[in-house]
Amino acid sequence: MPASVPTNLKEKCRALPDKPGVYLMKDRLGRIIYVGKAKSLKKRVSSYFQRGRARTVAQPKIRALISLITDFDIHEVKSEPEALLLEGKLIKQWRPRYNTDFTDDKRFLLVRVDEAEELPRFRLTRLRKDDRSRYFGPFAHSGLLRKTLAQMRRQFGVLLADSTPTRLPDGTWKLYDDVREEIYGGENVVTGETYRARVAAACEFLEGKSREWLASLRAEMVAAAAQQAFEKAAELRDVVFALEETLRKTRRFERGDPTRPARDEEALRAVQEALGLEAPPRAMECFDISHISGTFVVASMVRFAEGRPDKAGYRRFAIKSFVGNDDFRAMEEVVGRRYRRLADEQKPFPDLVVIDGGRGQVGAALKAFYTLGLNPPPLVGLAKQQETVIFPDARAPLNLPLAHPGLRLLQRLRDEAHRFANTYNADLRSKKIRESVLDDFPGLGPKRRAALLAHFGSLEKLRAASTEEIAAAPGLGPKRAGELRVFLNQP
Repeated sequence: MPASVPTNLKEKCRALPDKPGVYLMKDRLGRIIYVGKAKSLKKRVSSYFQRGRARTVAQPKIRALISLITDFDIHEVKSEPEALLLEGKLIKQWRPRYNTDFTDDKRFLLVRVDEAEELPRFRLTRLRKDDRSRYFGPFAHSGLLRKTLAQMRRQFGVLLADSTPTRLPDGTWKLYDDVREEIYGGENVVTGETYRARVAAACEFLEGKSREWLASLRAEMVAAAAQQAFEKAAELRDVVFALEETLRKTRRFERGDPTRPARDEEALRAVQEALGLEAPPRAMECFDISHISGTFVVASMVRFAEGRPDKAGYRRFAIKSFVGNDDFRAMEEVVGRRYRRLADEQKPFPDLVVIDGGRGQVGAALKAFYTLGLNPPPLVGLAKQQETVIFPDARAPLNLPLAHPGLRLLQRLRDEAHRFANTYNADLRSKKIRESVLDDFPGLGPKRRAALLAHFGSLEKLRAASTEEIAAAPGLGPKRAGELRVFLNQP
C-alpha cells in the first residue's frame, strides 16, 4: 500500500459504521484476497490504511497483504457472533489467498501415513505435501493426539516414527526390540501383509477419532461464540474447516479401497459372534443424546447397512416431552418415537440397536419398547469410558480386545452417532445466533418473533419473502411487513 492512501479509500473509511461486520479486502484486479471480521468496521478497516502501516507490521505476510489492497467491501451485521459465522461462510465461498496462509501459519499437527513404504508408519508433521500419503488432522490438541498415537501402537501393533523394525531371514519383520515386545500387545514378528492389515485398521480408528473430535470442535466453537470468546471461536473454526477438508479427502480415498467390503464382512461376523446373534447384523441403528450444559438437548440416530453408513437412514430428534437435562428420559423418548413409527408403518426393525451409554441408557431404551408393547430387537449399550458392551439381560458386561474387528465396527457406529448429534446441537445454536437479528426490530416481541420464524421456517426464507408474503403471517399488517422487509434487507 503506498504511503499516501487514495482519496476514495479515505472517503470509504470515513463512511464506515461503528458496528460489527465482515470486510473483504480486494487487489487491483478486484479479487478478494482477505476476509476478516470486526467488532467495529470503522476502526478495524481504517487501521489497514494508517500512514506507514505496511512498514511497521512485523509479519511479512501481513505487510504483503496491506501492500496489495486497493479496495474493500463490507457486510454489516447485528452482532459479533453473526460476524463470526458470516466470516466463516465467506472464507469457504471465496477461499482468499491470505486467509489460507494465516490458517497454515498456525501449523497444527497432522498425522501422515505413507502407504508406499514397505512398513507404513504413523508420523507427526506440520506440513501437508501434495503426495500420495494419507493425512489425518489437523489436531488442535497435541497432547491428546500423542496419547492417541500411543494407544494405537498398543491397540493395533503399528509403528510410529521412532520405530526400528528388523527384517528376519525368512522375510518376516520383527517390529520392536525385546523390551518393546513386552510392552506392546499382539504378535511382534509378522509378515508385511499382516502388518498392512493392522495399518488399515488403525487408519479406520484414527478417522473415527477425527470425526469425534470434529463434532466436539464444532460444539466448542459455537459455545465460544455464544460466550463472546471470538478469537478462540475463530481459531476453532479454522481448525474445523481444515479437519473437514481432510475427512472429505479421506472419504474419497476409501471409496477406491477394494479391500473394504471384505473387512466389513469380517467385522459384521465378529459382532455376531461376540454378541451371540443369530446372524450378522446387516442393519444397525445407534442412538446418542447431546446437550451443552443442559441446554439444546437433542438426539441422533444413525444407521449402518452392511457395515457402512447409510446416511439416507439417519434421523435427528428435538426433545419434546420435557425441558431440561435428563439423558434417560431423552433416550426413552427418541427410541420410542423411532420404533413406534416403524411399527405403525409396518417396516422391519434393525438387526441390532446400539445405545451410546451404560446400563441406565440401555434400561431407558428397553423401557420404551415395553411401554409401547413392542418386542425389542437385539439391543446393547457401548459405555465409552472402558468401551464396555452392556447387555439388557443378566449377561455380564463384555470387554472385547481393543483390536477386535467387531468392537471397532461398534465404535465407528457409536462415534458417527455422536458426531451427528453434536452437529445437530451446533446447528441449533448457530441458528439461534442468526435469528437474534430480529431482536433489534422494534415492537416485535418474543411470541411474534417465534410465530414469524415458525411461519417461514427460517430467517433466510423470511428475508427472501415479499412484503405481501410477510403481511400474510400472523400478527403483521402491510405497513409493519414493509418496514420489516426493509430492516432485514438493509446493507
